[in-house]
Amino acid sequence: MISELPIAAPHTPLLDAIDQGAAMADLDSRQLQQLAQELREYLLYSVGQSGGHFGAGLGVVELTVALHHVFNTPDDRLVWDVGHQTYPHKILTGRMRQMHSIRQAGGLAGFPKRAESEYDTFGVGHSSTSISAAMGMALAARQQGIDRKVVAVIGDGAITGGMAFEALAHAGHERPDMLVILNDNQMSIGHNTGGLATYFAKIWATKTYLGMRERSKRFLEHFSFLWEWAKRTEEHMKGMVAPGTLFEELGFHYIGPLDGHDLPLLVRTLNNMKDLEGPQFLHIRTVKGKGFGPAEDDPVGYHAINKLEATPRKPQPAQPKRKGPKYQDVFGQWLCDMAAQDDKLVGITPAMCEGSGMVDFAARYPERYYDVAIAEQHAVTLAAGMACDGLKPVVAIYSTFLQRGYDQLIHDVALQNLDVTFGIDRAGLVGEDGPTHHGAFDLSYLRCIPNMVIAAPSDENECRQLLYTAYQHPGPAAVRYPRGTGPGAEIAQAMTALEIGKAVTELKGSRVAILNFGALLPAAREAAEQLGATLLDMRWVKPLDEAAVLEAAANHELLVTVEENVVAGGAGSAINELLNHEYPLSNAEGASHQAPAIINLGIPDAFIEHGSHSGLLTEAGLDTDGIIAAVNRRIAPRPADTSTVQPIKVATYETPHR
Repeated sequence: MISELPIAAPHTPLLDAIDQGAAMADLDSRQLQQLAQELREYLLYSVGQSGGHFGAGLGVVELTVALHHVFNTPDDRLVWDVGHQTYPHKILTGRMRQMHSIRQAGGLAGFPKRAESEYDTFGVGHSSTSISAAMGMALAARQQGIDRKVVAVIGDGAITGGMAFEALAHAGHERPDMLVILNDNQMSIGHNTGGLATYFAKIWATKTYLGMRERSKRFLEHFSFLWEWAKRTEEHMKGMVAPGTLFEELGFHYIGPLDGHDLPLLVRTLNNMKDLEGPQFLHIRTVKGKGFGPAEDDPVGYHAINKLEATPRKPQPAQPKRKGPKYQDVFGQWLCDMAAQDDKLVGITPAMCEGSGMVDFAARYPERYYDVAIAEQHAVTLAAGMACDGLKPVVAIYSTFLQRGYDQLIHDVALQNLDVTFGIDRAGLVGEDGPTHHGAFDLSYLRCIPNMVIAAPSDENECRQLLYTAYQHPGPAAVRYPRGTGPGAEIAQAMTALEIGKAVTELKGSRVAILNFGALLPAAREAAEQLGATLLDMRWVKPLDEAAVLEAAANHELLVTVEENVVAGGAGSAINELLNHEYPLSNAEGASHQAPAIINLGIPDAFIEHGSHSGLLTEAGLDTDGIIAAVNRRIAPRPADTSTVQPIKVATYETPHR
């Protein structure tokens, strides 16, 4: 077992040969074992050089080798769930020399991506999709008469998602020829261990047993009562020694659990199962972080790692560091403080305890903490049910994952005007995780829902106060905030309910007014200062501060809206709608009032690839230079009269005497 990541590239002759096109199917058992060792060593080295997802890939090294040895990929379809674990797959499929670029702008994606390789049969990033996608491929092969094997690999976390069980149930009905492999590294499915379970699992995976089973099935199907009796007997026998009864009842032939690090056993089992007809289910047990001691001991901490430096860096000029906590920690602290004040508060998360900053809350208030696993739809409707009967639920969820509970948000929460608060994390561009994880759409998909109140704080303190305000609102309310740290605003421990729908004027200038929504305020401020422009921190996307917007429109030639959300349907669109309503005849002859010109700055109408957060903002024109350039393209620049720029003191947050 390795305890330190290698700095120098390991010697990998077999892996080099595979990277240059050698066929994995031709390798014997000894060579496969050597290949797995080389693959694990190279994975440790490459992730140490690039950073990225770590523990999950180490846990599936043997499985990945076995799959590419037994199946004729890419003609046979291999579908990975979520995709954190696919670095070994990428290394074995012609991308070994590109691994240093993973998750960097212009480099390999951190998840499977169809445009990147023909071996990536399905693009992923959200969980619980693999069985549905693989089933679709299996049915497509059946309908077109193509002899093709289809395999879905899903983890014990992802299989908790409702979509996975919907697919399992449908597969049991349609009975496509496909194999589902459950990679169980947390023992969340069943708890049967020991020699008897392993012994029977090995028996059920042998050609002798499988052949006998298929011959008996063909004979007994002519006598339906005998077949049902034999099938039930087999299921009950398996149920005594293995956790497969559920999958058998859904219509799958279950084998397992097997040691997912026993490469010869995996190869034999896959060879025996690959030609079986109908839906098959293989349950393996693995260790996340296998082969690297610290990752085995701390699988959560080593889920992903940063790039390691081979040698100490030369001293660099001191750079100003962002101070203060991450936004997720601001939320977590607020949640604990709010829970101390209100015993009706409950916290809900769909398997994002650490990422959403809820670890302390879960420890301090375990009876009021609900982790519903990867089940976003259930999380939202669970909150709705709680709100119906007097609790005050707070749902902590990533922007990109709330998309999966959209129907429930509309029908179960907003339609009934229930008192549910949503802390929407990872809003905007998230950087290296790329388009599957960018929170680019939440303002657009939330703003169109009646009864919703939506806040977009510009710094850490405003985030805390707006969370408090949203919680006090007696209906559905959302506060969206970005990944990482903010500008370092001092956070007032006292909490004050702010006026809903009220903006704050940060600077007063002339000609141009910049209306900022959310965490891009520092860039907007710098642009406003250079342009001599007025700057409004809008705070609220819904309801808008219509009076402030109309005042800005009456006194400026150009309005510029700035948001880290898609332009289509976002906060800027709300401004457009308001001005269109107020100036319906602005272009007509004889109109008494002329509407100002308007620029909407935000994320363009495209899926934004992975890269650094700052780099992506620059590409989208959402940094200071981008804002200034957009203004100068629309309005003739003139020297800024800085004497007209008047900073406005932002209200302090003090708890009123009660």
